[in-house]
Amino acid sequence: MTSAARAVPNPIEQAKQIRTNIRVSTPIIVTENLRKEFASPEGTLVVVDDINIRVDAADSVAIVGASGSGKSTLLALLAGLELPSAGRVLVQGEDLSRLDEDARARLRGAHIGFVFQQFHLLPAYTALENAMLPLELAGEKDARTIALAALEAVGLAARRDHLPRQLSGGEQQRVALARACCRRPALLFADEPTGNLDQHTAASVIDLLFRMSADFATTLVLVTHDEHLAARCARRIRLDAGRIVDG
Repeated sequence: MTSAARAVPNPIEQAKQIRTNIRVSTPIIVTENLRKEFASPEGTLVVVDDINIRVDAADSVAIVGASGSGKSTLLALLAGLELPSAGRVLVQGEDLSRLDEDARARLRGAHIGFVFQQFHLLPAYTALENAMLPLELAGEKDARTIALAALEAVGLAARRDHLPRQLSGGEQQRVALARACCRRPALLFADEPTGNLDQHTAASVIDLLFRMSADFATTLVLVTHDEHLAARCARRIRLDAGRIVDG
């Protein structure tokens, strides 16, 4: 068969075959008596208190509660962006408190994706370059092909050369989602992912978030105040004053 006659591989299918080198374990997250406190002028402020949860691989979990209930702090602890004052967090069996900052960063780079309310795209980089960034940092030789496939999966292949300021809010969030998923993370954290979007755009982004999570068998943990969004998850964990009151 000549090279011209050879079938061209589908880049989306190529991206779906990317695997991390470490086996996804069950459970993927465990917390034990987790507590986070901060010093304040009024004394010690306890933001997260006595949190014990287990999240299995490919699960979807919504963390809900009123503003100030500790949702985002809990998410930061689960991701190793903050360390607990007491208790511990295990991600894929690794005790995050026993890892130094560089080791936690390596774990996040290999296994965790993030989608935030603020899109955190680099303004001088195109959509493609933003999607490629984590792949290039990881030394992935096929970064462009995989990032293009991810942009195609979120419907933005035609906008790959546009800068963030040339994209709508929904398009920017889709680029952020492509960037988060292009390495097929075992775990995806989303913090109010639709907070800056109108209702119609938010609905399409959420559909895409759950579809990509299902396609890649990714564990999804999201913080939201939106009860309709939370209802789409398999589980809800409700916080009040830093403690679990339901879930």
